[in-house]
Amino acid sequence: MITFTIPDLQTIRQTAEAFIRAMGDHTVFAFYGPMGVGKTTFIKAICEALGVEDVINSPTFAIVNEYRSATTGELIYHFDFYRLRHPGEAQEIGVEDYFYSGALCFIEWPERIEALLPDDTVRITLAEIDNERRVVIND
Repeated sequence: MITFTIPDLQTIRQTAEAFIRAMGDHTVFAFYGPMGVGKTTFIKAICEALGVEDVINSPTFAIVNEYRSATTGELIYHFDFYRLRHPGEAQEIGVEDYFYSGALCFIEWPERIEALLPDDTVRITLAEIDNERRVVIND
């Protein structure tokens, strides 16, 4: 288990960089945590640290946003499955093609599609310590 602490928003970039160093060869990351804990904010920090220059926001209505690193050219997918009523909706957009593409996939609300996640998905839990501090735990 790997644990990172995000002391405040001013240091989230350093935590994102440490997270990237710990990612290894994994490509699919499932982020668990309650509404408002900072999943989107942390994924945004990770994408920025990976060199994404586009505006990064939650794909709540689009379900998936696609980004490309300006430094490496690496493709990154950011999913938000909060609005799904059943896993079949994710299958309809071809989510498994994304997951097995080799591109980085960052997933919010993965519990909505748990059965569709690849076996080697890295599961991350974000929890609130207090108003500013968050803990990121790789289970």
